[in-house]
Amino acid sequence: MSDTHPNAADYLRRIGTLIRDARKHRGLTQTQLADLLSTSQSAVNRIERGAQNLSVEMLTRISEALDSEFVTLGKPGAVHLRVFGGQKLSGSIDTKTSKNAGVALLCASLLNRGTTTLRRVARIEEVNRILEVMASMGVKYRWLDDNDLAITPPPTLRLDAINSDAARRTRSIIMFLAPLLHDHPSFALPYAGGCDLGTRTVEPHMTALRPFGLSVKATAGEYHATVDSQVEPLRPIVLTERGDTVTENALMAAARRDGVTVIRNASPNYMVQDLCFYLDKLGVRIDGVGTTTLTIHGVPHIDVDVDYAPSEDPIEAMSLITAGIVTESSITVARVPIEFLEIELALLEEMGLDYSRGPEYVAANGHTRLVDIHLRPSTLIAPIDKIHPMPFPGLNIDNLPFFALIAAVANGATQIHDWVYDNRAIYLTDLTKLGARVTLMDPHRLHIEGPTHFSGAEVICPPALRPAVVILLAMLAAKGTSVLRNINVIHRGYEQLAERLSLLGAHIEPFGDV
Repeated sequence: MSDTHPNAADYLRRIGTLIRDARKHRGLTQTQLADLLSTSQSAVNRIERGAQNLSVEMLTRISEALDSEFVTLGKPGAVHLRVFGGQKLSGSIDTKTSKNAGVALLCASLLNRGTTTLRRVARIEEVNRILEVMASMGVKYRWLDDNDLAITPPPTLRLDAINSDAARRTRSIIMFLAPLLHDHPSFALPYAGGCDLGTRTVEPHMTALRPFGLSVKATAGEYHATVDSQVEPLRPIVLTERGDTVTENALMAAARRDGVTVIRNASPNYMVQDLCFYLDKLGVRIDGVGTTTLTIHGVPHIDVDVDYAPSEDPIEAMSLITAGIVTESSITVARVPIEFLEIELALLEEMGLDYSRGPEYVAANGHTRLVDIHLRPSTLIAPIDKIHPMPFPGLNIDNLPFFALIAAVANGATQIHDWVYDNRAIYLTDLTKLGARVTLMDPHRLHIEGPTHFSGAEVICPPALRPAVVILLAMLAAKGTSVLRNINVIHRGYEQLAERLSLLGAHIEPFGDV
């Protein structure tokens, strides 16, 4: 529920009391209810005291766990947001940890026979899906306080029991290929799913993993993999695509190879660096972290208890920065991983953004440089050149959609070139429903005229994560009331985004179909 709702505090206390009474009626302790909800005992305690914001999704999960219809406000799959736009934002907000790093680290934990404890993991749907798949294979996991997560693989993974439904709803499942090839001469994985962004070939993954003996055939909705243990890289592996997940798969394949592996044209992006730092904690030495050439000194057997804290998410940081820009607000976005946003900020400076940054400090992983960004209301001018993404250290591919929204509030015409995805630019034309002047030139290019005076509207959430968030942020700037329907795609990559924006003064109310 939004903090700005006039009866929010009283509502949360009443709901908390009802939940406590229903839990006791069922004979459950707070810890037992926490296990059913995949959360911590302290979170349940806060909920029952009325000190925890509750989304419709969480209320529905509690309803199912307690078999109590009084907290059923909607069904999963039908969660919406009502946005009262035109509010100035204020205050400070911390950037949460990286979703993409968290998913990679979950997959990499399968390399380790010991327990991996990950700190402040993003509690998002993508993480939940991966955990569902891992649990079906026999992996034990436990949520601790502050979103910490402990993961312990079994002596032998039960690949015949894999949760196909959960696996098919995430593209991240492809990162199971490398961890599994070390101990399984043959195995099957369901086809990958995820955002609807057009065809994304898996061939670069195959090119990266063939030197390790992996062969994959796609039949009947599954990847059927076989591994020839006699095959190993005889020369440096050159990736045909400098992709993040491709690099991560190659890293995980090399991590337990007995010898030295060199990977060239590797992605040096933030989630790859987090994976490298984690592998180092497992005893795998990696030279060249942050460059496009990685040298991995593999360890055939890994059985250690490790504790690792993934760094903050530059994409979420860009989302929050964009919220401040389009609402013409003075806010502070704290714990921003500056190394991975320098190009974006340089471009925004050229467009006229008024901001300052605090001194650098180090993230909990001991490596990533963080700063606090202080935003002030600005009059922006469209850039002379088109805006397009590039592999790191270029403008991040996932941050490009935010520039479509920023261009809409800038004076002048901007061309956005989204050359990576087949369909994403099309979804950004939904900004026209709120009053933006966006012209689709072809499936990859947009022409945007600003400035825009956004007006409230009802929009069905695009089926792709970043465009969906862009529409939500535009609604913050729109005069009047907007409705964003079917927001589950946002939960794939953001943890309580609407609730956290409310802490800055946004007026957003979740609701479900009654």
